Amino acid sequence: MNIFHHLDDVPHDFGPALVSVGNFDGVHRAHRHVIDEIVRRAKAEGAHSVVVTFEPHPARILRPDHTFKLLTPLPEKLRLLEATGIDAVLLLPFSRDLSLMTPHQFAHEILKKRLRAREVHEGYNFHFGHKAAGNIEMLRELGREMGFEVHDYPEMRLRGENVSSSHIRKLLFDGRVSRARHLLGRPFSILSTAGRGRGYGAKYTVPTINLAHYEELVPKDGVYITRTRIGSGDKNECFDSVTNVGNRPTFGADSFAIETHLLNFHPIELSAETEVELHFLDRLRDEIKFPSVEALKEQIGRDVRKAQKYLRRLGRSLTG
Repeated sequence: MNIFHHLDDVPHDFGPALVSVGNFDGVHRAHRHVIDEIVRRAKAEGAHSVVVTFEPHPARILRPDHTFKLLTPLPEKLRLLEATGIDAVLLLPFSRDLSLMTPHQFAHEILKKRLRAREVHEGYNFHFGHKAAGNIEMLRELGREMGFEVHDYPEMRLRGENVSSSHIRKLLFDGRVSRARHLLGRPFSILSTAGRGRGYGAKYTVPTINLAHYEELVPKDGVYITRTRIGSGDKNECFDSVTNVGNRPTFGADSFAIETHLLNFHPIELSAETEVELHFLDRLRDEIKFPSVEALKEQIGRDVRKAQKYLRRLGRSLTG
């Protein structure tokens, strides 16, 4: 997959192209439905399949006073886009100047002139240009003027729920990671490293890992059934796990942490730079302040048994 970080990075002889423009936060099922169609049609027509997206997310420029958390930070989004088989990503730096482009300027300068778009594929609620003045009907009119076809896609719904980044974000705010997993088409995950300053040696022998500070979206405080990947490339291991997201009130510590207890643990190589990726499968309970550490340990035992039962059942469903 080619990644163009600026318009000027796109070769002058690039195209023709089948294009989709959007934020693609989460790269969820509806996103992939559109991208899969672009990839299929582009191969059949001998054209390039291209996604146009933005960095940073436009909300961070247009609403700087609003704390906006991403479902998928940029490296993860690019990894997920590459897995679709798309030929190229045009990663436009989102600036105030770009936000001031009119719909006509955007269509002419980016879609027609630079990408030589033959088709543009967008969701039914697509908006573009300054103050989101352009919609799918305006894009269709511009396409007739500039020589590209527009294909629009209706709202995707699964079990009565809208498949959209905003709805998935709301599910995670509510702790409903199982529903989010269904709409994403994979478990929601966060990628970080082991927390620093904990005296990790060459061998790590304690089955609990605290993640380093993570800036983007995490599920609502609580206890979750997870799977944890430790390490990268060929040197990685996966563990069933139970993860606490929150402030650990039993210990009187008012400091946010993501703490993961590895169930099928054995000593592992670990440093403060080792990748740790959590995949959230289901929610067990709210975070609770217990009267004693002993009471907390008893509850953790119950959490572990529930998680093991869930994971056994999940394993049977995947192999059956």
